[in-house]
This record gives sequence, structure tokens and C-alpha cells, in this order.
Amino acid sequence: MKKIFLSTILLLFSGLIFENSVQAQQKPMIPDIPGYKTLKCDFHMHTVFSDGEVWPTLRVKEAIRDGLDVIALTDHIDFLKYPENIKKDYNQPYEIAKAQGKNNDLLIINGGEISPRVRPYHNNAIFLKDANKIPTPYMKSTQEKFEMNEVIKKEDLMAPFLEAQKQGAFVFYNHPSFKLWDKKDTVVFTDFHRELMEKGILKGVEIVNGKNYLINAHQIAEKYNLTLLGNSDAHSEVSYAYRDSHRPMTLVFAKEKTEEAIKEALIARRTAVYTENYLIARFPEAEALFKASLKITSEEKDQRGEPLRIVTIKNNSSITYRIRVHADYNIERSLLGHMVLEPQSITKLTIKELWDHPEEIELRVEVYNIAISPDKHLETKILIK
Repeated sequence: MKKIFLSTILLLFSGLIFENSVQAQQKPMIPDIPGYKTLKCDFHMHTVFSDGEVWPTLRVKEAIRDGLDVIALTDHIDFLKYPENIKKDYNQPYEIAKAQGKNNDLLIINGGEISPRVRPYHNNAIFLKDANKIPTPYMKSTQEKFEMNEVIKKEDLMAPFLEAQKQGAFVFYNHPSFKLWDKKDTVVFTDFHRELMEKGILKGVEIVNGKNYLINAHQIAEKYNLTLLGNSDAHSEVSYAYRDSHRPMTLVFAKEKTEEAIKEALIARRTAVYTENYLIARFPEAEALFKASLKITSEEKDQRGEPLRIVTIKNNSSITYRIRVHADYNIERSLLGHMVLEPQSITKLTIKELWDHPEEIELRVEVYNIAISPDKHLETKILIK
């Protein structure tokens, strides 16, 4: 009876939080890229089934409100905050959310967070078949308080990863930062992580966690060719942290909206991270997404004997692009070539002095809010016929 009562209270409380939360911004419009669907995803969230503060159904409501296509619930498989009231069952959040998500075209993925406070620290395993089978032999107590064994063997720490691999999970390293772990351990990517890579287990790294961009994580992704991910790591209601911006998300470029296709895309590293109106991606995905956002047309004009070309750029996405345009011809009304392409808006530029009447004009474009590495923004070319 006590469990039923608490569950009812949690459901009502979650509903009140959601109804009274800050009004969400318009759902983001992110275009598909050639050959792939662009799926908006959050692969790192918690509920009351570990140390979160909300019921799984609220995670579904938030995701629908925020225009997501896919979410994974990843409760800590080694900690239960409310053992007197919540039955230990790490598949339950997935089952509860799946029932509601199915009716709203939201894909739910089963997952769990393996979270020792020693190397290899926190990692998510998604696409789990049975989260309850993930062992935690390194733990002394998993209920009410997090307490690890005084002596921990390496095989104890490796055990949950081997089971995740057995289940065909995709594993990624969460929020790498020495500040979050043992202060004496300043090695962010450890020998344990390299071993997980060599065993074919570790395949991705979270470079954005909540509002935090982690340059160490981005450098790790580049060095070891790991998949880029960005997630909310939400414990309370999502909108609390994003009153003035959109929630962070992993953009997955998949052949279709299925678990199999999403997993294939993650393994192939076809992702981008969308956070605070910044995109972070490798060059192929960054360029494809930027160009897919724009519809460009041009018109030839003659102004008092001077040949001109009026170029119209429509930004069909929800992303504000901050760019600089260079050309072999003069561009009117563009100081140093800088301009802002506002969402769902049209920007016009005039290319002047086309005395040689070129068949095509090459625009060299720098996009300042798309990062293709920790210290380099996107540079691309657009041909105007």
C-alpha cells in the first residue's frame, strides 16, 4: 500500500512540475541530410528508479514537448535512492516510458549508467536487453547510500561492461573531467578506458553534459575516433535548466527511425551535438547539416549598366548561423563579410561588379557556431550558378 501511495504521489507531483514548468520554446526544426533522417535524441536521463526526482512518464512528456525523437532512460544500476518505496527493477523505467512513448511516436531505448567512483568512472550502456543482469560486484551497498567495497578488484569493475557487451549495448564515457572524480587522479582517459576500447566495448564519449561543454572529452573523441554525444543528464525536470535556450541533444543521422538504424549510426559515428545554438560535429556531418538548412536562389540584375547578382538565402532550420562570406567579387552591405542567418528567415546579399559575367560564383563560408574540432570552426564553399 505504501509503495502504491508513493507512486501515486510521484505521478501527481511530476504532472504538477510539468504543468507549472517554464513554457518551452518552439520545437527545434533540424533538417534531414542527404541519405539520412536527422533524429533528435537524449541518451542520458534519470528517474526515481535511481537518484532522479521524476517519474518515467514525465521524461516522455518532456521529450515530446521539446520535439525529441528518441530518448534513453539510464538510471544508475548501482544505486537506489528510495528502496523502501521503489522496487529494485532497472527495466521498469524503460517499460513505463515505452508504454506512453509508443502512443506519441517517441522511441524509447533501454539503458543504464555504470557508475563507480574509481576508474573507469561513469559510463552509459544503451540498447540493453535486460538492465537487471548488469552486475555490480564492486558495490557494498546500493540502497539509500552509495558505498563501494573497500577492496575492489579489476574484474569487479570490468564485469558490468562485459555483460553490456554480451547484450550488444553501445557504451559511451559520461562527462569526462578529473574535477568530478578522485581529485588525485588527473588522467581523464585512463588505461581502463583504453582496454575497454581494445575489447570493442567503449565506442563514444559525452562531450556535452547539461550546459557544460567538455573540451577534454572533445579532445578524447578526436584522438580515439569516438562517437560524439551530448545529453541533458537530467535528474529533475528538464526545463528548470533551460529557460533561455533549448536542451542539449545528440543529433543522430540514421537511415530510419528504428533501434537498429540508430545503433548503426552511432557505431558509424554519424552524429552531431546541438547545444546553446552551437553545433559540434565532424566535418562531413557538419557541412551536410549546414547546407541542408539553407535554400539558396539567385537572380541576375543590371543596375545602371553594372551587372549584379542578388543572392537569397533562406534558413529553414531553427539554428541561428553566424557566418562570414568571402568571394572574388565585392559583396555589398556586408562589413568584412559578416552576417547572421536567423531561423526561418531570408537574408539577401548583392554581389557586385560582375564585369566578366561568370557562369558561377564561389562563396567561401566560415560558420562560427559550428565546431568541427575543439579549435576549428566549419569552413565550406557554396557555388552560385
